[in-house]
Amino acid sequence: MAKLENPILMATVGAAQGLRGEVRVRSFTEDPLALGDYGNLHSEDGRVFEILEIREAKNVVIVRFRGINDRNAAEALNGLELFIDREKLPDDELDDDEFFYADLEGLEAVDADGISYGVVSSVFDFGAGDLLELKAPNKRPTLIPFTEAAVLEIDLENGKLLVDPVAAGLIDLPEDEDLKGEIPDGKPDASEKKSPPKKKRD
Repeated sequence: MAKLENPILMATVGAAQGLRGEVRVRSFTEDPLALGDYGNLHSEDGRVFEILEIREAKNVVIVRFRGINDRNAAEALNGLELFIDREKLPDDELDDDEFFYADLEGLEAVDADGISYGVVSSVFDFGAGDLLELKAPNKRPTLIPFTEAAVLEIDLENGKLLVDPVAAGLIDLPEDEDLKGEIPDGKPDASEKKSPPKKKRD
């Protein structure tokens, strides 16, 4: 099998389920059952997996793959990561302010003055909101919130991420300024801005 040009991680295989070759799978799609809608899944070592059956369980989906017919074969898949090619992801289903995580990786985070704070290396979701990991040469990785206050603009065409370094926690305000206060016209501070529902940025 040819290597995927732009692999997107879709799922991770867990423990075997029962005796018929089924496995517990952690799906990274918004609807876990949608994992079966993208066609064949691929492993890094070149194997191709066709989903024959999929059903939902607590925190996972239970999947039966073609050719995996017993518990021993299922147990051998434990820990396997499964991918599809980026071109299979449906861009037309995205709202204007929604992005696939894979499209954010590799973007350079810059402020309004053009100062670079690193490149997005990973996107994490620990349950309290998405975080972007920035990596810069000779610096430790930094996590910033993926919110409208911290990330002002996303320019996929030019590979840029415009950030507010204060709201993103990349720099501190001078001591005589109050980050949590109000601006002179009495409007809420930008760091308290809430995003519309169902957006990738909080």
